[in-house]
Amino acid sequence: MTTERVNPSELSPPTGFSHAVVTAGSRVVFLAGQTALDTDGKVTGATLPEQFEKALGNLLTALRAAGGTPADLARVTVYTTDVADYRARAGRLGRIWRDLAGRDYPAMAVVGVVRLWDEQALVELDGFAVLP
Repeated sequence: MTTERVNPSELSPPTGFSHAVVTAGSRVVFLAGQTALDTDGKVTGATLPEQFEKALGNLLTALRAAGGTPADLARVTVYTTDVADYRARAGRLGRIWRDLAGRDYPAMAVVGVVRLWDEQALVELDGFAVLP
């Protein structure tokens, strides 16, 4: 697989994401939305960073089970019930991302939602990856 992250100088500098990701590979993996569910199906963590770490970990577990790595991620969407809290904690969330997924950022978006499937969930991540 080849991956090119495109960040045009005509756009604001990206922080924790890429403006565009161009990939070529043979397999596309679509990743279902992941929240901070444990193996018993219970939401864990009381804070956004705790839930973000678990949700990202769950997304990466699904990706690895499909044969991918974090560098294969082409697109991730983050859904949060509190965009202001997400922005306020962006630095910490970025560190969690780098610790779990590295610095090869996919194209990303953060979307504010009224609520998620599990009422206790504060954040959900979905996306897709392109594998060799």
